[in-house]
Amino acid sequence: MTAPSIAIAPALAHGDIAGIPRKRMRAINRVVLFNVKYSPNLGDGLLSECLERELMRSLPDCEVVSVDLAGRTEYPASHGGARGLALALLDRCPPPLRQFAARAMLEMLLRGRLRGRYRRGLSGADAVVIGGGNLLTDSDLNFPMKISGALAEAARLSLPVSVYAVGVAPSWSQAGAKLFNRAFSRTRLIWASVRDDRSRQGWAAHFGPRVVPAEVVVDPGVLASLHYPPAPRSPSGRKVGFCVTDPLAVRYHSDKSSAATLEDWYPAALRSLVEEGFEVALFTNGSPEDREYLHGRFYDWIRHARGPVTLSPSFETPADLASFVSGCDAIVGHRMHACIAAYSFGVPAVGLRWDVKLDSFFDLAGRGRHMLDPASVDAADAGARTTAAIADHLDPAPLIAQACREVAEFAARLQGANA
Repeated sequence: MTAPSIAIAPALAHGDIAGIPRKRMRAINRVVLFNVKYSPNLGDGLLSECLERELMRSLPDCEVVSVDLAGRTEYPASHGGARGLALALLDRCPPPLRQFAARAMLEMLLRGRLRGRYRRGLSGADAVVIGGGNLLTDSDLNFPMKISGALAEAARLSLPVSVYAVGVAPSWSQAGAKLFNRAFSRTRLIWASVRDDRSRQGWAAHFGPRVVPAEVVVDPGVLASLHYPPAPRSPSGRKVGFCVTDPLAVRYHSDKSSAATLEDWYPAALRSLVEEGFEVALFTNGSPEDREYLHGRFYDWIRHARGPVTLSPSFETPADLASFVSGCDAIVGHRMHACIAAYSFGVPAVGLRWDVKLDSFFDLAGRGRHMLDPASVDAADAGARTTAAIADHLDPAPLIAQACREVAEFAARLQGANA
């Protein structure tokens, strides 16, 4: 069985958003975004670049820069397994020992390197933004400690702080909650937004009336098709990009049962896609643990699939990721910003359930029926589910236009805070 050829509505062209109003107020000179732009996971870089560039459209005379919370200053040129090894070691530790070890390491990093980088990054800043990305989460105190350090530097300079399009986890550790609450209560927080309603509920539950309430805005990754050129589509119209995530990473960021079946599920899903008539291109978002996992199994998977399955070159920048995704006819995977970028370019995606943040985006985009849980859906159905996603008409233009308006309104807020 083969899927019908379905024309996908293209994303908005730059000219289509020219009529969106841009409010002009007193100019501000420098806006600093705290995020994880240079993470090996290029989805973080993609959303950061989209937010930077869209803010600069509304603030043409303003410098908009990102300061990476991990202290990175460029996209990683090497793809070693240090992070994967750290995840594996932490995964084997009892929770109290794991948190103790992580906290000790983070305190050393903050004192020795990170606080100084935050301080230098804020030089000349008029406004500070936390976001976007899945930042208000608590995996072994990573973001609670780093964001606390960044906000302490902003408070030292009495700078206005906003939060933009962040993800908020529904639960934090007791120590993480204390760090986040203390940091935001001591900050000149003028406005906050989150990227989905679940995060809005989490914000309200964690902070209550102690800080400003959060509004919901569209993830800036939706703007990818406005800021990266598209690649040509496959002449066959049958190319599926299959984004592979290491089950260890799935287990670390969700529950262990959601990762238990992936080792067998992945190759069986590839065979299903081949039997459905698709040409499959395997890729990752760039995380070293994902690359190592994929490269260690690629040849076995090809033999099992018995059809056109290829390994895509590793991506070095968010532009590489965007180009690859835009040239596919469908995407299958766990990684949120591979799916968001695909949506922006009008490429249908089948999301593999692991973290509620992915469900939230698919629901916002009206594509929730194309979420698939590998723990409960037979891999043999992957091909048919992908065919169904392609056949379901996709028009990203309204959500892209909404995201543009929201960033323009946010830019006006930043100017107003400095009036």
